[in-house]
Amino acid sequence: MAVLDQTGQKTGATQKGKEKTMLNAIKTVQRFIPGPLIGLILVCIVFSTLSPYFLTTRNMFNIFSQMSEIGIMAAGAALVIIIGGIDLSVGAVLAVTLMLNAWLYRDMGVPFVLTTLAGLALGAFIGFVNGVLSTYGRIQPFVATLATMSACSGLALFITNGSPVTGFPTWFSDITSARVLGLPLEFVILVTVYLVVAFWLYFRPSGRALYAIGGNEEVARLSGINTRRAKVMVYVAAGFLAALAGLIVGSRLDAAHPTAGVNDLLSVIAVVVIGGASLAGGSGGMMGTFIGLMIIGVLRNGMALINVSPNLQPVVIGFAIILAVMLDRRSAQR
Repeated sequence: MAVLDQTGQKTGATQKGKEKTMLNAIKTVQRFIPGPLIGLILVCIVFSTLSPYFLTTRNMFNIFSQMSEIGIMAAGAALVIIIGGIDLSVGAVLAVTLMLNAWLYRDMGVPFVLTTLAGLALGAFIGFVNGVLSTYGRIQPFVATLATMSACSGLALFITNGSPVTGFPTWFSDITSARVLGLPLEFVILVTVYLVVAFWLYFRPSGRALYAIGGNEEVARLSGINTRRAKVMVYVAAGFLAALAGLIVGSRLDAAHPTAGVNDLLSVIAVVVIGGASLAGGSGGMMGTFIGLMIIGVLRNGMALINVSPNLQPVVIGFAIILAVMLDRRSAQR
């Protein structure tokens, strides 16, 4: 019996050692290869086998161009989610700032450079309102940004009675068709935004403080962080980036539509969540958000190439969000 017990103990110890080695290997892979990146690679493999046009250079550039405005909005939305908030107004902010820009230029005769600055300033101001309502006003971010989303959507329609505005300067319309070192200018702007935000988030004390706020706001406040000011600043950045995305949309369409960007909210949140950010706050980053953007872009583009109905595409994105949230909860439990 002693021999059997000893043998059983050795077998159990060996089994536990193998399991521990396997877990360490999995953790090592997850550390150097994020889960969203593995998902992106798998999705690319699937669509490359289903369509011969998927991996062409032209199609890759199309993905970057089609997702540029969503990616810019997602950068701001990621900051908001990191602090434990939510911003439902980004699509409506895109629409109202673009319409203000076009209305001032066409109907009021204001120089286009000034109208552009006015649109960006309006986006930052709406973000400021969101921040003040959710911090000093103590209104839940979901409710506060839902209210501003409704107001901005109505204003976008009111400015021109719901009619689109055309007639932008030629140089502005050429922005989305220009290339820098062979790369679409839209993609260059997108990458620049992510690099700037990532630098602030990872290397500046005010950026690192956002993770503390999202992890535990009260502890962050007691440690000396001005949590209210930081949260307002994040919402201002999100509004500004939404207005910047509006300029990309206006340049691509060579027109301003009052409903532009309104349907992008689901994609923006999906990009951030699939990229690994936790809706509870305190985690996330620009690298994961960019990978999430590529996943959504590849899904959209790949489904279009294999002739999946556009009405079914939001269903697939919805399932992707559910899967990402479930994986996030399992990771939190571990």
